[in-house]
Amino acid sequence: MPKVTVDGQEIEVPAGATVLQACELAGKEIPRFCYHERLSIAGNCRMCLVEVKPGPPKPQASCALPAADGQEIRTDSEMVRKAREGVMEFLLINHPLDCPICDQGGECDLQDQSIAYGRGGSRYHEHKRAVTEKYMGPLIKTVMTRCIHCTRCVRFSEEVAGVDEIGALYRGENMQITTYLEKAAKHELSANVIDLCPVGALTSRPYAFEARPWELKKTLSIDVSDAVGANIRLDSRGREVLRALPRVNDDVNEEWLSDKGRYMVDGLTRRRLDKVWIRKSGKLQQASWDEAFKTIAKAKPGSSVAAIAGDLLDCETMFAAKKLAGALGSDLLEGRQTGLDYDVSNLAAVNFNSTLAGIETADAILIVGSHVRWEAPLVNVRLRKAAKRGAKIFIVGPEWETTFPAVFLGEDLPVLNDLPAALAEALEKAERPAVILGGAGLAKGALAPLLALAGKFKLVRDDWNGFNVLHMAASRMGGLMLGYAQKGGIADIARAKPKLLLALGADEVDFSQFADSLKVYIGHHGDKGAHAADIVLPAAAYSEKPGTYVNTEGRVQFADKAVFAPGDAREDWTILRALADALGVDVGFDSFSELQAAMIAEVPALGEEGLADYGALPSGGGAFSGSIAGYPIKDFYLTNPISRASAVMQRCSAELLHGEDLAEAAE
Repeated sequence: MPKVTVDGQEIEVPAGATVLQACELAGKEIPRFCYHERLSIAGNCRMCLVEVKPGPPKPQASCALPAADGQEIRTDSEMVRKAREGVMEFLLINHPLDCPICDQGGECDLQDQSIAYGRGGSRYHEHKRAVTEKYMGPLIKTVMTRCIHCTRCVRFSEEVAGVDEIGALYRGENMQITTYLEKAAKHELSANVIDLCPVGALTSRPYAFEARPWELKKTLSIDVSDAVGANIRLDSRGREVLRALPRVNDDVNEEWLSDKGRYMVDGLTRRRLDKVWIRKSGKLQQASWDEAFKTIAKAKPGSSVAAIAGDLLDCETMFAAKKLAGALGSDLLEGRQTGLDYDVSNLAAVNFNSTLAGIETADAILIVGSHVRWEAPLVNVRLRKAAKRGAKIFIVGPEWETTFPAVFLGEDLPVLNDLPAALAEALEKAERPAVILGGAGLAKGALAPLLALAGKFKLVRDDWNGFNVLHMAASRMGGLMLGYAQKGGIADIARAKPKLLLALGADEVDFSQFADSLKVYIGHHGDKGAHAADIVLPAAAYSEKPGTYVNTEGRVQFADKAVFAPGDAREDWTILRALADALGVDVGFDSFSELQAAMIAEVPALGEEGLADYGALPSGGGAFSGSIAGYPIKDFYLTNPISRASAVMQRCSAELLHGEDLAEAAE
């Protein structure tokens, strides 16, 4: 490990580190615009200049210079100070003076660094360059006159998202960043370039002119748009969530977020249930809480009660419903709304055991029945990294546009009964082989035969478990830990013909199976579940309550409450607690802390943030049969009640997936 001296302080740095990284290890701040830890080095903004001896007597770009033994680095010399002032002066030659109307104001790298490292004024008086407006779709607002050509957006699109949609035209002062043929950026991670842009060239179109950062209350939360459990920050003002931003968590989402997780938040204020409704003479009519509880009690369900959990639920709500059903003498609980009935006697068999970070290191990957780009865009990013490291990837299922080299083996599952030679060879030779089973594969009964395949190719080794199931619902693993799974799935509940059916935000269920049940919908949006319900009780969305979530790899995470629920809506657990009183049973908790304590006492793993231990992988058996005709997700942008209520997601679906031209007001 080389030793270098930074401003008189000698430190040891890892082999292969750059001078910029060495300076940061020494606690020195180095300004930068083009350098980013997760992108390749471009070295084109020149803001990170330092003085290095031995070397030429001029400042050097520290981001692109390898640290070598015996280097003396100065970050505070007069030469460095003047060089940084000069670079900043050049950067600001063409930058427009529009900070007061720029959405980046208050969180802009250019503002911060011009104050810290720039001169007091500019010596240039020539006219500033202007760039014609670009269109990058309904999510990204562009003012390319502000662009300083750091190329972060270009490198992100190519290297992380794997979609070559953004690039540079022309040269020198005439250079412009644009999308291919000025079309919208059409991938699931496009809006991450907004976070990467160090100036106001790329900002959020839906959030434009909404707020300044110092006006907002910032709350740590978890994304519920898929099962990855991306760490997010909800920025709210008053009772409205204005935006969601990713938080850095290298184990889960690194620092990226899918477009759906970022932009469906405007759906939190639309189509909301904020009043109690009871169906009378075939029509839902407004009512009071008292009237609703009396109607439910009058049904006298006894032990004939069932609870179906929706895809966005927190563990506390599911546990409260479980205690209510248990107090009434029922154990009819289900969370797999679409009818899946795979075996959950051992949760290790339905977990993403490699972990999200670990799948990057796999060297042979078989994907069965999963459109990863739509089901978990952030897992797709990890698969790209694995492919870059040389992993061979094979997919069984209908073809979809991958962002990495992959071999499609067809739609018929029996192809895995006698493995193709290339796949068999790859799995045999691999040091870290992996399989990923998606929802379409689970629906076709591929779990047991795939477990047998895992045993045959030794997917579980000393420090490696390559058997993975990729879920799509934020509530799935937490629900399975709490027992929300019947042996025959939702069909078992339909056969039991419960008198009282509690639909906990369940919007994907075929409610025609429960024609004779009193259907009570406890949820936050007027979606499919509310349309089918006999009684609608308004509840809180994920941003309006604290809660525990478990992602597809069994990682337990906690989210805080950002805003209050609208109107008469209440947190779900309080509704279930009041319902217990109406039905004359005791559920054993009167406060959220008591509810959490009871839940943790029953399932201790839910009390510790981090990966839950599900034990050893079971063995499987049987042959593959059937074929995968399609994937569960038909429209990436409209998969849950919040996104379906979102005007931004509806526009994305119409424009980016269905090719509709959306006219502006003037047109």
